[in-house]
Amino acid sequence: MSDSTARPSATYALRKRLPRNALGNALFSAGMVAKVPYFGTILPFVTEMEPGFCKVTAPKWIGVHNHLGTFHAIAACNLAETAMGMLMEATTPTSHRWIPKAMTTQYLTKATTRLTAEARLAEPIEWDTVTEGRDVVVNVSIRDTEGVEVVHCDITTWVTPA
Repeated sequence: MSDSTARPSATYALRKRLPRNALGNALFSAGMVAKVPYFGTILPFVTEMEPGFCKVTAPKWIGVHNHLGTFHAIAACNLAETAMGMLMEATTPTSHRWIPKAMTTQYLTKATTRLTAEARLAEPIEWDTVTEGRDVVVNVSIRDTEGVEVVHCDITTWVTPA
């Protein structure tokens, strides 16, 4: 955060208070799903969360299967939105707010395993210059257990002063 007086969101402040281990990740992930129940459909597990980056995994289970038995395309989009949302929560100070605006998705190949989404800011944000609404793009790469990118999303968020 470029503004030294900006406070982190309540979501990110909570994540920072929890241990940086499997237990802390599980507690945070369960709390996230309680706050945003739709994310629970993919059983997300947040493994890393910091300003500008977030990593979330989701198992391949019957609840995310399509008619081919692979990871459903829209379930992968839900994973991308989960990673983007936690990145924005870690990145956006309380002086600002954000909301998803658009998503461009490329389905690159069948997803036959559990998936890992890594969300990154397309470019850094200088918060003290965001005085009016502005688009912020988050790139999300979703990979299978072999490291193959199976889905790529660019999610545009609309950021404004609070």
